Amino acid sequence: MDPLGAPSQFVDVDSLPGWSDAYEAKQLDCHQSPVEKAQVDVRSPFPYRKDINEKIILWKGDVALLNCTAIVNTSNETLTDKNPVSESIFMHAGPDLKDELQKLKGCRTGEAKLTKGFNLAARFIIHTVGPKYKSRYRTAAESSLYSCYRNVLQLAREQAMCSVGFCVINTLKRCYPLEDATHIALRTVRRFLEVHGETLEKVVFAVSELEEATYQKLLPLYFPRSLEEEVQSLPYLPADIGNAEGEPVVPERQIRITEKPGVPDDASDEEGLEADLSFIGSHAFARMEGDVDKQRRLILQGQLSEAALQKQHQRNYNRWLCQARAEDLSDIASLKALYQTGVDNCGRTVMVVVGRNIPVTLIDMEKALLYFIHVMDHIAVKEYVLVYFHTLTNDYNQLDSNFLKKLYDVVDAKYKRNLKALYFVHPTFRSKVSAWFFTTFTVSGLKDKIHYVESLQQLFTAIPPEQIDLPPFVLEYDARENGPYYSSYPPSPDL
Repeated sequence: MDPLGAPSQFVDVDSLPGWSDAYEAKQLDCHQSPVEKAQVDVRSPFPYRKDINEKIILWKGDVALLNCTAIVNTSNETLTDKNPVSESIFMHAGPDLKDELQKLKGCRTGEAKLTKGFNLAARFIIHTVGPKYKSRYRTAAESSLYSCYRNVLQLAREQAMCSVGFCVINTLKRCYPLEDATHIALRTVRRFLEVHGETLEKVVFAVSELEEATYQKLLPLYFPRSLEEEVQSLPYLPADIGNAEGEPVVPERQIRITEKPGVPDDASDEEGLEADLSFIGSHAFARMEGDVDKQRRLILQGQLSEAALQKQHQRNYNRWLCQARAEDLSDIASLKALYQTGVDNCGRTVMVVVGRNIPVTLIDMEKALLYFIHVMDHIAVKEYVLVYFHTLTNDYNQLDSNFLKKLYDVVDAKYKRNLKALYFVHPTFRSKVSAWFFTTFTVSGLKDKIHYVESLQQLFTAIPPEQIDLPPFVLEYDARENGPYYSSYPPSPDL
C-alpha cells in the first residue's frame, strides 16, 4: 500500500508462485506417486534438483514492476533502444535513469552494466545488449546471447544480489528465434545455479503472453520438477546443450595444439594433448580446429590418425542426432517396434525390438534409423541389453544387411561399448545363418554378444518376466510352441 492507501502496482517476488508449486499441486490432486530414484537408471544432463527449482519463477507480466534486487533491461549498444521492456523501465524509473545511462557511455553486445533502480521497486537495473540474429552468423549470435545471460548473473553474484528479474533479452526487433533463444537462456541460468546457487534466492523469468507458451514448454527440459518429468523431457533436449557453463560449443572450430610444434601429429601423446586443451580456454577463437576439408580429404586417402577419425565420426553422428531431434518421427513411433522396458538381472536397461512390427517395404528406412538414434542416444550412455523378437517375422519384416551395416557405422562408440548382450528370441535356421554371416564378415565385436533364445523361459533366466513388456502374439506363439508355463504373466495392453 502506498501512503494514500492505494494498492501498489509493484509485485513482490516472494508473493509469486514458484516453478514447482503448480506442478506439486497437480500431483496431489491426481494422487500420483513420485517416481522412485531407484527406478531411474538414465539421468538427464539437467537432473531433477528441488533446491534449484525452488529458486525459479515464471511470471507473465512487466519486468519493470518486479520488486526484487535487480531487473534486466534489454537495449542496444547506445542504451537508447525503444522497445516495450525498455520504455516501461524508463517510464517507471523516472528521468534520473537517462542521466545515469549517459555516464556509462554505451554497452557492447553481450556485456552487462549496472545502474540504480531510482523510482522502481527494484534496487538496481542490469542493462545488457542482445545480438542481432542472422542465420549465417548463428554461432556468433548464440555466443553473444549466452554472454548476456552469463554476465548478468555474474554481475548479480558480484554485487551479492538476492533476486534477479529477467526480461526476454532477445527482442523481436533483433529477429532472434524465440525457441532457440529460450534454450540458451534456460540452460545458462541452470548451469549458473548448479555452481553458484547459494548466491541467488530467486530468478524470475518475466514473459509476455506471446512468450509464455515457449517458456512453459522448455522449462521442464532444464528444470524438471520430478524424476518422472526428467525422464519424459530427456528425448526433447537439443543435440547442443553447451559446455559445463551452458556456453555453445562448436567442435569444428577447436584448435588442435600440439605440445611440440613441428613434430608430426602421430608423434604426439594424444592423452597429453587432450589434457592440455583444457588450459586453452573456451572462447570462440581458442576452440577452433584445423581445415575440415583437408581432414576429409585425408580420410579418403587413408592418412588420418585414429583420433582424428574418431572425431570425424563423432561429428557425423552429431549431425544425425540433431536431425533425429528435429524430424517428425511419430509415424515410426506408432509402429511400437522399439521401446524401453525394465532391467535385467544385472540392473542394465532392456530395450526391445519387435521384428514383426517393422514393415520394411512400406516405411522410410532412413527415418527408422533416425528414430533408433533418437530413442537410443540417452540409453546407450550406460550399459544396456537388446531383446530382438524374431517371432513370426517374414520377408516383409526382414531388415536388410546394408541397413544394419549403415546403422552400425553411424552410431556412436558408446552404443557398441555399452551393449552387453543381444537376445535373439525365436530364431529360425535361416535367421541364424544370416546373423552368423553378418557378424563374421560385416561387423566385428558383435558376434560374442548374441545369444539365441528358443523360448521365453530361457529369456526369463536373464531378464525377470516382470521387467519386460511382451507383445501378446509373442506370448501366444511361445505357449503354442513350448507350452504354457507362466500363465499368470499379463501381456502389455499397449502392444
